[in-house]
Amino acid sequence: MKSILVLPAMCAAALALAGCNSSAPPPQASAPQSGRIAMTPPGFKLPDGAGCSGEIARYRAVIANDHDTGNVNDSVYTQIESEISGAAAACSSGDGGRASALIHASKNRHGYPG
Repeated sequence: MKSILVLPAMCAAALALAGCNSSAPPPQASAPQSGRIAMTPPGFKLPDGAGCSGEIARYRAVIANDHDTGNVNDSVYTQIESEISGAAAACSSGDGGRASALIHASKNRHGYPG
Protein backbone atom coordinates (compact mmCIF):
# COMPACT_ATOMS: atom_id res chain seq x y z
CA MET A 1 0.00 0.00 0.00
CA LYS A 2 2.89 2.35 0.76
CA SER A 3 4.40 1.93 -2.71
CA ILE A 4 1.08 2.84 -4.32
CA LEU A 5 1.13 6.21 -2.52
CA VAL A 6 4.83 6.91 -3.14
CA LEU A 7 4.60 6.71 -6.95
CA PRO A 8 1.93 9.44 -7.34
CA ALA A 9 3.81 11.65 -4.87
CA MET A 10 7.03 11.24 -6.87
CA CYS A 11 5.23 12.05 -10.12
CA ALA A 12 3.71 15.18 -8.60
CA ALA A 13 7.12 16.31 -7.33
CA ALA A 14 8.70 15.70 -10.74
CA LEU A 15 5.99 17.73 -12.47
CA ALA A 16 6.39 20.56 -9.99
CA LEU A 17 10.15 20.68 -10.56
CA ALA A 18 9.71 20.55 -14.33
CA GLY A 19 7.93 23.89 -14.11
CA CYS A 20 11.16 25.42 -12.76
CA ASN A 21 12.85 24.88 -16.12
CA SER A 22 10.47 27.05 -18.11
CA SER A 23 12.14 29.80 -20.07
CA ALA A 24 10.66 33.19 -19.36
CA PRO A 25 11.51 36.10 -21.65
CA PRO A 26 14.48 38.16 -20.42
CA PRO A 27 13.65 41.37 -18.61
CA GLN A 28 13.64 44.48 -20.77
CA ALA A 29 15.91 47.37 -19.85
CA SER A 30 14.06 50.52 -19.02
CA ALA A 31 14.64 53.62 -21.12
CA PRO A 32 17.07 56.12 -19.61
CA GLN A 33 15.47 59.04 -17.82
CA SER A 34 17.32 61.61 -19.93
CA GLY A 35 15.71 60.34 -23.12
CA ARG A 36 19.06 59.34 -24.57
CA ILE A 37 19.85 55.91 -25.92
CA ALA A 38 21.99 54.16 -23.31
CA MET A 39 23.75 51.74 -25.62
CA THR A 40 26.47 51.85 -28.22
CA PRO A 41 25.03 52.43 -31.69
CA PRO A 42 25.25 49.63 -34.25
CA GLY A 43 28.37 49.82 -36.36
CA PHE A 44 30.48 51.52 -33.68
CA LYS A 45 34.11 50.65 -34.36
CA LEU A 46 37.17 51.68 -32.43
CA PRO A 47 39.77 53.55 -34.47
CA ASP A 48 42.84 51.70 -35.67
CA GLY A 49 46.34 52.92 -35.07
CA ALA A 50 49.46 52.03 -33.22
CA GLY A 51 51.39 53.68 -30.46
CA CYS A 52 50.20 56.61 -28.44
CA SER A 53 48.19 58.15 -31.28
CA GLY A 54 46.12 54.97 -31.69
CA GLU A 55 45.66 54.66 -27.95
CA ILE A 56 44.48 58.27 -27.73
CA ALA A 57 42.10 57.88 -30.68
CA ARG A 58 40.51 54.76 -29.15
CA TYR A 59 40.09 56.34 -25.71
CA ARG A 60 38.64 59.49 -27.27
CA ALA A 61 36.14 57.38 -29.27
CA VAL A 62 35.02 55.46 -26.16
CA ILE A 63 34.59 58.66 -24.15
CA ALA A 64 32.66 60.37 -26.97
CA ASN A 65 30.38 57.33 -27.24
CA ASP A 66 29.82 57.23 -23.49
CA HIS A 67 29.00 60.94 -23.50
CA ASP A 68 26.65 60.59 -26.49
CA THR A 69 24.78 57.73 -24.81
CA GLY A 70 24.41 59.59 -21.52
CA ASN A 71 26.81 57.39 -19.56
CA VAL A 72 29.25 60.27 -18.94
CA ASN A 73 27.94 63.70 -17.95
CA ASP A 74 29.18 66.96 -19.46
CA SER A 75 31.55 67.95 -16.66
CA VAL A 76 33.28 64.55 -16.56
CA TYR A 77 33.47 64.50 -20.37
CA THR A 78 35.14 67.92 -20.35
CA GLN A 79 37.62 66.79 -17.69
CA ILE A 80 38.50 63.60 -19.59
CA GLU A 81 38.85 65.49 -22.88
CA SER A 82 41.29 67.85 -21.16
CA GLU A 83 43.31 64.88 -19.93
CA ILE A 84 43.28 63.34 -23.42
CA SER A 85 44.46 66.65 -24.90
CA GLY A 86 47.42 66.64 -22.52
CA ALA A 87 48.28 63.11 -23.63
CA ALA A 88 47.89 64.10 -27.29
CA ALA A 89 50.33 66.99 -26.80
CA ALA A 90 52.88 64.65 -25.23
CA CYS A 91 52.37 62.14 -28.04
CA SER A 92 52.81 64.71 -30.82
CA SER A 93 56.00 66.01 -29.17
CA GLY A 94 57.45 62.51 -29.37
CA ASP A 95 56.97 61.48 -25.75
CA GLY A 96 54.87 58.36 -26.29
CA GLY A 97 55.70 56.96 -22.87
CA ARG A 98 54.36 60.02 -21.10
CA ALA A 99 51.29 60.08 -23.36
CA SER A 100 50.50 56.44 -22.55
CA ALA A 101 51.02 57.06 -18.85
CA LEU A 102 48.61 60.02 -18.97
CA ILE A 103 45.97 57.94 -20.76
CA HIS A 104 46.32 55.06 -18.30
CA ALA A 105 46.09 57.47 -15.33
CA SER A 106 42.93 59.03 -16.79
CA LYS A 107 41.36 55.63 -17.40
CA ASN A 108 42.13 54.53 -13.84
CA ARG A 109 40.81 57.79 -12.39
CA HIS A 110 37.51 57.46 -14.25
CA GLY A 111 37.00 53.70 -13.97
CA TYR A 112 37.91 52.55 -17.48
CA PRO A 113 39.92 49.37 -17.96
CA GLY A 114 43.59 50.14 -18.51
